[in-house]
Amino acid sequence: MSRFEVDKFLSYVEGSDRAVRSYVEDPDGYVAGWESRRAESRLPVPDGGSFTEDERAALVTRDHAALYRLGAHPYVLWHYVEAIRVWTGEITWPEMTERYRADISRIEPPNIAT
Repeated sequence: MSRFEVDKFLSYVEGSDRAVRSYVEDPDGYVAGWESRRAESRLPVPDGGSFTEDERAALVTRDHAALYRLGAHPYVLWHYVEAIRVWTGEITWPEMTERYRADISRIEPPNIAT
């Protein structure tokens, strides 16, 4: 799938409390449901609405470093990470900021021009 679709998914999840809650409660089911809805859409969708195995694994495990490495836009990705943290409360904001910064700084920026 295109980087645009991954970014679209991340933006959609972080855009509402209901989406974040559903995603956090069942990430595998949420990702599968997203793919199903995209595949059934009458609008053209790259690769028929399916994520690659790497994209799917990163989305299901909420692996922000992998998502960045796969080309997720850093700004969109940050807001997704922030929304998940706020909902789950699994990490404090300063800890999350440091973890995100450390994880992302170790990765060569993706070539987003292609």
